Parts: sequence; structure tokens; C-alpha cells
Amino acid sequence: MKQFPPTAETQVTLANWRTAPHNQWSFRHVSELVPSAVIKNDSRTVRYFEEGASLSLPDIEFDGAAVTGSQLLEDTHTDGLVVLQRGKLVYEKYPTDMAVDDPHILMSVSKSMLGLLVGILVDRGLLDLGATLESYLPELKHSGFAGATLQQLLDMRTAVVFDEDYLATEGDVIEYRKATNWNPLGQGEQPTDLRSFFATLNKADGPHGGAFDYKSPCTDLLGWVIERASGQRYCDLFSQCIWANMGAEQAAMITVDRLGAPRVAGGMSVTTRDLARVGQMLVEDGAGIIPKEWIDDIETNGDPDAWDKGSFAEHFPGIPIHYRSKWYVIRGESPVLFCLGIHGQYLFVDRKAKLVMAKHSSAPQALDPRSELMMIRLFEKIRSQAQPV
Repeated sequence: MKQFPPTAETQVTLANWRTAPHNQWSFRHVSELVPSAVIKNDSRTVRYFEEGASLSLPDIEFDGAAVTGSQLLEDTHTDGLVVLQRGKLVYEKYPTDMAVDDPHILMSVSKSMLGLLVGILVDRGLLDLGATLESYLPELKHSGFAGATLQQLLDMRTAVVFDEDYLATEGDVIEYRKATNWNPLGQGEQPTDLRSFFATLNKADGPHGGAFDYKSPCTDLLGWVIERASGQRYCDLFSQCIWANMGAEQAAMITVDRLGAPRVAGGMSVTTRDLARVGQMLVEDGAGIIPKEWIDDIETNGDPDAWDKGSFAEHFPGIPIHYRSKWYVIRGESPVLFCLGIHGQYLFVDRKAKLVMAKHSSAPQALDPRSELMMIRLFEKIRSQAQPV
């Protein structure tokens, strides 16, 4: 997208928008490719950052070699990086042509945003985490999700059969993308939609509640539950409950299917600063927006055994982790709550150290365990050098 009209080989389309080098442009212009709903902020409540003592991005040791801060930004295809300590902006960098007010897709960090909204709705009595899915959506009583509780959906502990293979060229994951408007239809194919797609996942390979098993449709399904229980569109509810109250500087966006169902599992776009504001809200025990008890539950009540037996543990060798309500937690004396999305989207929060790190990227690979470990190492190094609280 460097000249207009772009040449055929540089044109970003629905068929190539998640592949490099096209994704460096598309990840900041998602609403021009996929229909999107606005999650409104409130200009009257914007929370502007004070600047703190400037932080120099530290070098890290990785695989026996030194990696400089600037090299790490380049190697992980960074578009934006923001670090807050005690609510003050101590580091901000946009190595590409991303601007401070550009919304950038969160990918699966979107799931963690849903996890915070669920905490509010549970506190208001609109959702019962012990209830089964079909008590909210009787349309799915014969699906592979039947019998799963909302908490099991939140914790990625369902037995529904779905293979989330990002390299697949056919199968359920491709039909899922078409249903969400993220992939183009093939010649002669009829348009589908997200809610109809759920009914096609009609098999389970055992009882729900077992090991952690990452399946994005579980999260999109919770988006439907939220809309059914609240009687509101997800985008409007998220705005009213969180985005318009927390001091967001810019409106957020979320992709929708052809019938308006939101892609809550991966379709949110926000600025890097606003992503950091979400982290700061957690540092402040929810800031009167997210119930503190919900954040405490995320931090302490995940099941380490379910994680260790699950599908992601091998990507984080030797790191004590649990997964709770769409958030990863590195367990320890000073726990780290974090979320991640494919192609390099991250949010790290240490409530005790009052430290937040938000990152947007346009990495060519969907999953890169090396980059994930490097980002954990970077956050730990920043935390070790931060001024004591």
C-alpha cells in the first residue's frame, strides 16, 4: 500500500492481510478490510499519562547470547511498545510507521479483554459461571459444547473437537475464519456466519473440565452468551462497562461477521497506549471498574495441573503458569498477569511492582515461542531494574 492505486502485488486484501509484509499495514487498518463495530471511548474521561523517569530498554540474555533492546524490537517486529511504572509513562517507542493514535489489532489479547468484562457481569449478577452453556444458548444443546460451564469456557477446558492449526489450509479452522469474515469465500461458496458455525462443532472427545486446550471458538461463544444475557451488543456493553470509564484516549474497534456477531476472540483493535491503560487499571485493583475480587481470582485460582497437562506448556518450559478467565499468570511471589496474541501482541502486568508493558507487532509468523520467551525475559529484566515501590 505504498502507491495509489497500489500495484497488484502490493494490494492488501482479505486473502493476504495476515501475511507479511502486508500485515504491517493491515494490522493498523483492519476496519478497512473486515466490517468492524466501534467501541466508544469518552473524551471527557481521558486519562493522560504523566512522564516518569526515562527508561532505557535493557539488554537481555537469551540462548546464551546478549540481545540488545533495539535488536529485540527489530527481531520481534515491534510496531509499538509502551511501559508504565506507577502509572507514569517511562518508555514509548514506535519503530515502524505506526503513530501513537493508530489502533492496532490485538488478536487473542482480545480474549483477555472479554475476561475482564465477564468479571463485571458476574458481579452484577448477569452471568453464572457455574451454569452450562445451553442454559443461555439452548440452540447449542446438541453441540460439542453442551454441558460445558461458562468457567470451563473461560479457562479453555472444554472437550469440543476443534484443531486450532494456524497453518491449516482446510478444515474447521478455515471454515471458522470464513464465518467471521476474516477469510474470503471460495468460488461458489455461500456466505456463512459465526453463530451458525458453532452448531457445526458437534463432537466432544471426553468430559469437559480437563486439561487446558486452546480453542478460540470457546471465546467467541462467550460473546454470544454475553449479548444474550445482557440484551446488548458486545461493542456497546464493553464501551459502557470499561472503555468509556477507564480513560481510553481513542475509540476501539472490533470485527463483526456478516450478521454483526463480534469476533471477541481476536478482533479488537486499540492503540498501544490504551492497551497499557488496561494494564494500569489492573495495577490499581480494577480502578473501581473491574471488581478487585475478579482480578484476585485470575491471579490465584487457576489450575497449574490443567496447564501442565495442556497444549501450551511446552512453549514455556520451566515457567510456573496457570490460565484463568482468559489470562495467563506466571505464578510466584510477585505474580505476572499477561495476555498474548498471534503475530506478537502482548500485555504484561505486575500489580505488586506496579509495572505494565504493552506491545503491538506485525510478526510474519503466527506463533513464535522464541519471541514469547524473549518478551517474558524483557519484562523480568525491566522489573528487576525498576525503581522499588
